[in-house]
Amino acid sequence: MIDEILAYLTALLSGLAIVLGGIVEGYGYGLSLGTNWPYTNNILQLAVKGDPEAIHRIVATLLGVLALILLIIDFNTITLVGFIAIVFTALLGMATLYVLVGKLPSIFQGFHDIAAYTTFVSYLILATNYVSPNKYLGFLINAITPPHILYLVIFMGGVVTGTRRMKLTIGTINDVIKPKNGLQWAWVIHGILSAIFFIELIIFKYWIPLIFSIIEIAVGLSVYYKINKNPTKPGIFVGLHQLFSLAVVVSLLFFS
Repeated sequence: MIDEILAYLTALLSGLAIVLGGIVEGYGYGLSLGTNWPYTNNILQLAVKGDPEAIHRIVATLLGVLALILLIIDFNTITLVGFIAIVFTALLGMATLYVLVGKLPSIFQGFHDIAAYTTFVSYLILATNYVSPNKYLGFLINAITPPHILYLVIFMGGVVTGTRRMKLTIGTINDVIKPKNGLQWAWVIHGILSAIFFIELIIFKYWIPLIFSIIEIAVGLSVYYKINKNPTKPGIFVGLHQLFSLAVVVSLLFFS
């Protein structure tokens, strides 16, 4: 019973961390704590004042503690994969800070996002008896192998974010009809992969994931508009984009 409660709590914190990451981007707090990782001396005070990056790191810490406890009290394939995913999420989170200051390429943020979503999926499945471990493994395999390209979509979303948020290049995306730079090409590739994924949902008749995908695409286009209007602080739509991405993932697990 206790392990089920901990799994639900870990899944909830994992999803919250992903949405908070979107809020951090949306309101320009990515480097609010500098490249000091994971903590600064006044992180609690900053969190109380509403700094989403500080809150994000505290949530990530709690997530890691719960994952370690679950690994100890219920050692199995899922808790092991989940814990490994958290470790990679943390390390790649540190790398993401150096992406933002222009010292690492944006692919590190793409890998960070994959690790974060793998963490979420792991503990969500651990918490519920509805989805079997076999389906869990099948989901991870399908996420990285054609024609199922969910993780490619997530990866390129992270690349777009990392490229756009770099301290030396942060700016608008603008005209993507004729891409002229790395950011525009990343956005176009992300869009093409999203369209392929959308068509895949129709072909396989995954109707509920399709509905959430339609909403996510609409929110994604809003993010594009907001970025071009205010590149440093595009606002809450970035967090909402992550929220509906989570909804797509959950619906794929339970309704496909």
